Parts: sequence; structure tokens; C-alpha cells
Amino acid sequence: MRVIQFKVYPISEHPNKEACLEWIRYNWHDLNQYSVEEVINSIKALSEKIGGTFDYCIGQVPDRGEYIIFEDYDKEVLNALNPDDLPLTGVCWDYEVIEALKKGNPRLILDALHKSTEWVYSEEGLTELCEANEYEFYENGKFV
Repeated sequence: MRVIQFKVYPISEHPNKEACLEWIRYNWHDLNQYSVEEVINSIKALSEKIGGTFDYCIGQVPDRGEYIIFEDYDKEVLNALNPDDLPLTGVCWDYEVIEALKKGNPRLILDALHKSTEWVYSEEGLTELCEANEYEFYENGKFV
């Protein structure tokens, strides 16, 4: 039997933080998927409140095939909703969904979702994720 020892580092103490960030970006592709699911839940809840029909195809990152469509809905009910109250599901995406539809531009929802994903994969976002979860990395930057 033999024992092999490796040094491991939290991201804040790693000698090559960029190697850790690069490893995460190339290996963890769904870090903002929870936001996609929350947006979908907000869209569905809004449709229940305002009626009409809706359809969507969305993802964490921009794609030519993405869309969000609301049709034949009650605009009076929509305008009566206060987005600041997060009245659909209680999460921040309620605000984005209501405001975008009030402005007549559901594309704004996608823009907000994509900006959220950019932040999650930014140096600041990934560092915050790693520190909050006490993730550790080998010297070469790979996740332990």
C-alpha cells in the first residue's frame, strides 16, 4: 500500500485562481439552470393570472431559437399586478416577467436571464459560489 498526498486549496488561497475558474467554466455547464426553471415557473404563473396562451423556448445562454410569446391575455389584469410584490411565485423573476410583458417586450426576460448567467460564470460569481460552498481545488485547478 502507498499513500499519495495532494495539496488542496480553497479558491481564495489557490496559487492559480484562473485555472480553477477555467475548470469550472468547462465542466459545470448548468450553474444557472435554476434561474431558467424559476423563469418558466413565473411565466406559467403569470399565464394563470392573465389568461390567454403562452409558449416559450429559453436557455441559460442566448440562442437564435429562443422566444417567449404571450397571446390573447387580459391586459387589465396584467396592469393591476405590482411586480414589486413578486405576486406570482415569490422570486425575483416575477418582477422581470411582469415588467417585460407590461412593456410589450418579452425579449427583456431573456436579456435578464442571460445577464444573470453571465454573472454566475464571472470571476466574482464563481468565487462567491466556491467560497459559500467551501469548494476546494487541486493545484492544477481541478475540483476536488
